[in-house]
Parts: sequence; C-alpha cells; structure tokens
Amino acid sequence: MLETLRIALYSLLVVIGLFLYQAWQREHPVMAAPPASAASGVAETPSHFTPDASARNESANTTAREANTEPAGVKAGLAAPATGQLISVKTDLMDVAIDTRGGDIVSVKLPAYPESLGSKQPFTLLTNDSSTRYIAESGLLGKMGPDTSNRQALYTMDHSDYSLDPGENDVVVTLRWQKNGIKVLKTFTFTRGSYEIKVGYTLNNQSSEPWAGNLYTQLMRKNTPPVSHGGFVNLATYFGAAITTPAKAFQKVPFKEMDKTNLEQAVKDGWVAMIQHYFVGAWVPPKEAVSTYYSKVTQDGLYTIGMIGQALTAQPGTQVSTQVKLYAGPAIADLLEQAAPGLKLTIDYGWFWFISALIFMAMQKIYAVVGNWGWSIVLVTVVIKLIFYPLSAKSYRSMSVLKKLQPKMAALKERFAEDKQKLTQATMELYRQEKVNPMSGCLPVLIQIPVFIALYWVLVESVQLRQAPFIFWIHDLSQQDPYYVLPVLMGLSMFVQQRLNPPPPDPIQAKVMMMMPLVFTVLFASFPAGLMLYWFVNNTLSFAQQWYVMRSLDK
Repeated sequence: MLETLRIALYSLLVVIGLFLYQAWQREHPVMAAPPASAASGVAETPSHFTPDASARNESANTTAREANTEPAGVKAGLAAPATGQLISVKTDLMDVAIDTRGGDIVSVKLPAYPESLGSKQPFTLLTNDSSTRYIAESGLLGKMGPDTSNRQALYTMDHSDYSLDPGENDVVVTLRWQKNGIKVLKTFTFTRGSYEIKVGYTLNNQSSEPWAGNLYTQLMRKNTPPVSHGGFVNLATYFGAAITTPAKAFQKVPFKEMDKTNLEQAVKDGWVAMIQHYFVGAWVPPKEAVSTYYSKVTQDGLYTIGMIGQALTAQPGTQVSTQVKLYAGPAIADLLEQAAPGLKLTIDYGWFWFISALIFMAMQKIYAVVGNWGWSIVLVTVVIKLIFYPLSAKSYRSMSVLKKLQPKMAALKERFAEDKQKLTQATMELYRQEKVNPMSGCLPVLIQIPVFIALYWVLVESVQLRQAPFIFWIHDLSQQDPYYVLPVLMGLSMFVQQRLNPPPPDPIQAKVMMMMPLVFTVLFASFPAGLMLYWFVNNTLSFAQQWYVMRSLDK
C-alpha cells in the first residue's frame, strides 16, 4: 500500500508537469518575430477609435453610466484628416513616444530590461507597429471637443524631444489644443525612478456656452502574445485584460470573452489593465472617481479595455482639471501596489499563491545578502528542508524500519501466498507490533508537491528572475538548462535517494519506481533551470537527511 501511494503521488507530479507544459504550448506557441517597431515614425494605420460620447453630455450632473443611452464601448470612427507627429521622451527607466494625434502613448521601451538575453535592444512594451499594436489612449470627450465620438484631437507641441537630465527629478511634456474658445492643456509628467506616467488635463472655457464632457482612458492591443525566444521565457499564467471591482479585487477579462460580449460596469476607484508575461500596463483613475469600465473589439482587431469617467463641466469663463496615471512597466509587486491598491494581484502565482508569496519573500531577503538568485534558490531550499526536518525525520525512521522488516514481510508473503486477505491482516499486525506507520513514508513526496508548484509559479512569474544568471553555463534561471545538466543531476539524485528506500514487494511496482527518475528527467528537461536547481538541491538534502537518520538508527 505504501509503494502504491508513493507511485500515485509521483504520478500526480508527472500529470501536473504535463498539464503545465501543455498549457504553455497551447496558449503561447512560438511565433515569428514581428517587424521592427514603427515608434520612430508615423504609424502605418492610426487607430482613431474612441468611445461614443454622443449621449454623455446632455446632463452635467449625471455620471457616465447614467448619461449613456448605448452600451459603453469603442466604435470605429471616421479617419482623421491628418496624422500627428511623434514626441520622444527619455527618462532613466523609459523611452516613450507620444503621438500628437490624440496625445496617445504609442511606444514604451524599457532599457533596464533587454529584449532577449545578451541583446542590447530594450524590451518594447507598447508599440504602434501594425502587426502587434499595443497603445494607451486617453482624452476628453465632448460635443465641443477636444475629442468627439468619431475623431481625436490634433494637439500642438512645444518640443519634439524631451529627456530627464541629471539632477532633475521630473520632466513635463505639454500639448495644446484650442477651438471655438475651448483651450486644453494635456500634460505628461515623468518622474525619476518610476514607471508611472501622470496624464493631466486643464480645460479653459472661453466660449459663450457651457462645456460638458467625460474623461476616457483605454488600452488597445492586438491578440498577439509576446514573441517566444525558446524555453519558458514567455510562459505566462495569463495574457489578456483585467479589472478590479469592490466585489472582486482581481477580475480577468480574457480576449475570448471580449469576442463574445462587451463589458459595461460602473466602479469606484479601481484600475483597468493589460497583462502579459512579466509586464503590466494599467490606467488608474483619480481617487474616489466613479468610472464605467468597458471592453470592445474594434474592426481591425484591437482588443480594448477602458474607462469613461463621470461628467465634467466648465461654465463660460471657468476651467476644469482632472488627472489620471498610466503604469507601464515590470510586474514588481511593490511598484504595482504603489501605483494602485490591488494592482499587484496581476502577478498570478496560481493555486498555491500564499506559498509562492512566502517563498519569493524569503528569496528576496536572501538575494539582498548574496546578490544571486541561484544561490537564493539554494538557500531557500535549505531553509524549507530545515523547517520540515521533524516531519521528514519521522518519515525516514519509518522507511528505515520498513527496510529492515523486508525479510519478515517476505516470509509473510510466502506463508499467505494464497490468501491476500490474511496477508494484509498479518502485514498490518506486523506494522502495529513494530510501531511503524507506512503512510508516513509518503510525507516527503506529499509536502514536495505544493512547494514544487508554488516555486514553479515564482520562477515563471517573477520578473526579477527574468534573465537572472546563476553560475557557469546557467545564464537565465527562468529558461531551461541549455545543456540539460541540471535535469540529469535531478534524475540521478532521485535515483540515489530511491536506493535508500525499501524496494516494493511487487515486481511491477519495483520496475515502475525504477523508471520514475528517467521519466522525470525527460519530462522536466524543458522546465526552468531554477526549478531543476531547486529539485536537485532538495533531493540531495533529502538523501543526506535520510542517510543521517538511518545511520543514527543503525548505531
């Protein structure tokens, strides 16, 4: 019974591994590299898609949800008569391109994160390339402008190039628009050491009529997952949109759901986001603001998630101001939580998230001392083994006793060869007399399953481990071992550890157990090197602990 259960647990690990691997292949196939980003020039086909605000300005005292007579969403507008110009902004963390048509953010590059291992090209998060378009739009919707239901404003700019110079903490980009007495200043504020972009609006009404409108923000992208560079570099728990609501702190809005129906939901505070492996784009409205969340798929295949705010008004001779912010950067929990409450939930650690969070917190503490994520994994594994040593020691003592009972169990098998029921009764009586619990021998495997799964998601979800080196040939712990050394060492350590356990009495079970190290080596050969490092160290420490316990019992 002991060996049957142990085989079942190992088989469960195999099934879990296959499930994770197949999910990755199904959701993130290897794709051809996209053409170079068009951020350096005018977009090939500007989107010009904005929410329909035709019915939103009838009353200045109603919310966006109450004033809308049509489902909130995005519709294809008329093509603009002219394209905008691009403004380049460089900070210590971001290279950004802003289109004066709409004041859209059409490109965000992250110099601190290379496109691939060894590359000098920064990772491109937002892009206006026609095949992989992913942009962030915002504006003021109103019958008097600057944005209308079918056209975005064409702003003028003060400068075409901005940079955050040494000694400066902020850089501000100002865009201007005016028509029929309505003057608008749209400002972008970039701060040193931050991936947040503050977008502000000041509308000055010098006309003879009241101005009424709504602030809108939206993220639009093609359903094109990031390009895979091999291994598990692009394995993500989720690729799509997400929102937060009072009822649910993290609610996914998958692209396939957008194809079926449009989202429309009024929410106070919150955020809307587009999530991909390691990186997040999110619009965060003003505090206490009530916004109507919406989703839509445009005619040219742009999946859109956005918000339309409450009605804004400016009487003749007055002005109105509002501000939102865009987070466009790595999925680092502390930075996401600073940007908006609950935004860190976009880092999806899966089923055992609470274990993953504890593991990553411990890894961070150790990394702060040793400065290497590989050694952090090793030391965290040591800590885990020490914490569970009392349980493991009890299990190893039980297995040691079982191994010594093999002659007696063989005799019972020979004596009751024709009566399985009596053999089972006699075996259980032997266990009782020797005060041994055969089930305790499964504890190490049972404990290992949730820790294995939790660490798996830590390794594939934590951007800190992206392209993180260990030693020698391991240059990226988030990808597979290029020479398969760690998977082989893991399989060998598993085989050696098995030699300390009592052999199964059934020949078929014995053969199955002998094949397990080989099966695991082949199955997990393509898994992240960091995970293989953990398992090799875990097996080695388990062997050392078991050998020590058995040697102590022998003495």
